[in-house]
Amino acid sequence: MGDILIGTTSWTDKTLIDCKRFYPPGVNTAEARLRYYASRFPIVEVDSTYYGLPSEHNALLWSQRTPPGFVFHVKAFRLFTQHQTPPEALPADLRARARLVPRNSVYYRNLPAEIVDELWLRFTRALEPLRATGRLGAIVFQYPPWFMYGEESFEHVAQCAQRLPGDLIAVEFRHRSWFGERSRAETLAFERRLGLVHVVTDAPRGFASSVEPVWEATHPALALVRLHGRNASTWSKSTATAAERFDYLYSDEELREFVPPLRRLALQVEAVHVLFNNCRDDKAQRNAASLRAMIQT
Repeated sequence: MGDILIGTTSWTDKTLIDCKRFYPPGVNTAEARLRYYASRFPIVEVDSTYYGLPSEHNALLWSQRTPPGFVFHVKAFRLFTQHQTPPEALPADLRARARLVPRNSVYYRNLPAEIVDELWLRFTRALEPLRATGRLGAIVFQYPPWFMYGEESFEHVAQCAQRLPGDLIAVEFRHRSWFGERSRAETLAFERRLGLVHVVTDAPRGFASSVEPVWEATHPALALVRLHGRNASTWSKSTATAAERFDYLYSDEELREFVPPLRRLALQVEAVHVLFNNCRDDKAQRNAASLRAMIQT
């Protein structure tokens, strides 16, 4: 059975810091917080790289502030996953070269090829310190709800994977069309064929943007599980902040439901990594600690 490791999708959320329940008094710097987090959990997801390109300097610091064996899963930059992107999320020199209009959203398909190439180059180079120290886990491509099952979407995912040869690529789809009765087998076969890590998700049910958990492994090294909470009142609310959308504390009964499928998944892979994304206050950290205790018993 592969290892089952549990962590959260961030260690610097404002509400986590403000609640003052996870970090002890005096743990109030970026370095101290990461060192403390890494003393409690063996994995984390870097969320900031979704909003803007990572920097090699930060990646080096993350590597230096965590113990050997600690794993950073890194969210792909939002432009790469076809989310609308504010121009200010791009480096200033590339904004100028592309002649972007302030306040107008930018889309992947509308940028000149040379700008797209440079963005990919900077993204992958920035992660080199994590690669070099064995701390880079998967690069997580979280596609938007409007990214639907179809040949054009398959092609885009394949192109993204080709941009990062040698890296472990995980994909999370947020439209139910990917795992319908007729599409599920083809989606999983596509992930296996390209060597992609299928992301198992838990989220509120009944929305076009929520996918039923598909407990399947598509890569022998890793299965990735992301738990978003079950707050149906805010899941599809366009004005909700991330803290509002994922404001949910799993009960012990709900957490126990995950134990059997996680153990079955661990029979298929070298490691299962579980990331709690219910990122309001310290809910993710509390749930992660509780699930870990259940797995260990």
